[in-house]
Amino acid sequence: MHIRRGPVDGSHCVKFLPHAASPRHGGNAERWERGAYEVAASEADKPERSPLVILFAEMRGFTGMSDMLDPAIVLGRVGEFVSLMAKAVETHEGAVVNILSDTVMATFTGQDDAQHAVEAAQEIQAGFATLAEAWQRDFGIRAAVSQGLHCGDAVVGFAKGSPTPEQLFVFGDCVSIANRLLHRARAGEFVLSETLMDLAAEMGVTIDAEELPSLEIPRREPIKLFGVLVDTRLDFTHE
Repeated sequence: MHIRRGPVDGSHCVKFLPHAASPRHGGNAERWERGAYEVAASEADKPERSPLVILFAEMRGFTGMSDMLDPAIVLGRVGEFVSLMAKAVETHEGAVVNILSDTVMATFTGQDDAQHAVEAAQEIQAGFATLAEAWQRDFGIRAAVSQGLHCGDAVVGFAKGSPTPEQLFVFGDCVSIANRLLHRARAGEFVLSETLMDLAAEMGVTIDAEELPSLEIPRREPIKLFGVLVDTRLDFTHE
């Protein structure tokens, strides 16, 4: 699957760099330019299984408030959140592949994918803390961001017959686990798996994280988890 630069017209958010462009996975050493990309038509029917780091981010405390706010205020804040996500992800050489309500999914691939994903998560965490302060002050919105990160192989490609043929699909166990970690994260925290922690350590990345209760999945070995907190972490558990 080869990717070429396309126009930034806002028509879709799909951007992806396959592992073939990464020296870590045996491809070329070229680094991709930031911006919107589209898959060449001749390559669009060639799905592949790629090693990725998956990042999910979700706003906490915002959806309930949205029913009581002016629609323009709601969508304005959603736009700020998505803009923060996209900037952080693309700055660290990742790609936003899906946006659903208050949840954003991004992928990272390449030689330094674990480092880039962790750096993006830290930037999102810090950036949203600033947003949350402004939202609280200007609109009375009490919100925070939670994130889940995991790595592994995923099937990537376009689904023939889909009503949205330009939508890139990413499927795999690593996606499901990253989503589980998102829901294990407290407000203002990002949770990552031991697998990703080890991969980041191999790249010389030191993460100040606390060990959390393991993720238990039937018929599988428990997955050790680690959490990174922000000073302004909020607890919405009982709200």
